[in-house]
Amino acid sequence: MDFSLSPEVLAFRDEMRDIIREFVTPKVIDRMHTSGTFDAPELNLELGRRGILERAVPGLGKGDPIEMYVMFNELEKAGAPYDGLAVALMIAAVVNKLGTEDQKERIIPGIVAGRDLVCMGYSEADHGSDVASITTRAVRDGDEWVINGAKMWTTLAQVARWVILLTRTDTEVPKHKGLTMFILPMDTPGIRVDPVHTLGTEITNATYYDDVRVGDEAVLGEVNGGWRTMTTVLAFERGVMGGTQAGVPLLRHFHDWAVGNGVLDEPVTRERMVRSIIDMQVAQVLTMRSAWIAASGGLPGLEGSMSKVFAAEAYQRASRWTLAASGPAGLLQFHEPQAAADGFVDYDARHSPVMTIYGGTTEINRNNIAERHLGLPRSR
Repeated sequence: MDFSLSPEVLAFRDEMRDIIREFVTPKVIDRMHTSGTFDAPELNLELGRRGILERAVPGLGKGDPIEMYVMFNELEKAGAPYDGLAVALMIAAVVNKLGTEDQKERIIPGIVAGRDLVCMGYSEADHGSDVASITTRAVRDGDEWVINGAKMWTTLAQVARWVILLTRTDTEVPKHKGLTMFILPMDTPGIRVDPVHTLGTEITNATYYDDVRVGDEAVLGEVNGGWRTMTTVLAFERGVMGGTQAGVPLLRHFHDWAVGNGVLDEPVTRERMVRSIIDMQVAQVLTMRSAWIAASGGLPGLEGSMSKVFAAEAYQRASRWTLAASGPAGLLQFHEPQAAADGFVDYDARHSPVMTIYGGTTEINRNNIAERHLGLPRSR
């Protein structure tokens, strides 16, 4: 399989690298970690101004989804705050695929302009990754829906314009069949956002919905068809958008620090560096396969699961050995004197476990691969 990029895409990659050099500065990256908000509005607006975001939305832009892969691959390798952008474009793709014409007109333009972000209201405190067991309810009341409940890990809710919210609308059918997805503005009365500080410097949120009233214009997909909508989101999320090259900036930061103090002179350090670089290359090829499937009109859910499992575990391996190789300096955080790689060794050691949760836990993705690819029996 040939994953060579066309001359047009190579030119696009060069443009992305130019944008990153201008807008992903050390100041922007430091702001990301100190504020806990993994987003760069100025970067988003520049990408929107150039029409890059619209080009990258699957099913909408002329460059999709190969350019989307290239864009996020470059942003991730640079350590850029791209999380908010990734979620927003992913939801734009879902709205474009499943939404009404009214929803497309109201929601997509602000996203592709780089103005609006979207947060995801799936998980709940008592159910974790067992999304089908959620208890947040949406009850019909005349021409409106009344939503009550709470969500956990609603990352970027503090700055998002929209929330995509999974609810239970029918309790009399199997749990996968009684779900409905809504997309509504975050300033809708009755929504409350409480910050949750995480181990990896990022702030996520608990969100609460108290008699939130919306009309049918907020239903994304079909009533009681929320499971299909959610799986469509996950198919875009796993593998194509990003999350598979997180180890690249770690290796770059560690290498520069290790050269300066002689740590890289150790043969075992060089061997581990090479093994990690190979891992990153494998993760990139797996991600390119997912992008190729999407570019061919498919939904790379299974292939995305494979990419994510391998990449997340490779990132953890790299973070563990760089932490061990750094000694006590690897335990020092950002802005602390003598911190290994200016604190990035410590950051990645704390952040890498989180990557096994984003987009479905490693355990869920392994079950997906085992059942759908290997034909093994269900484990639950």
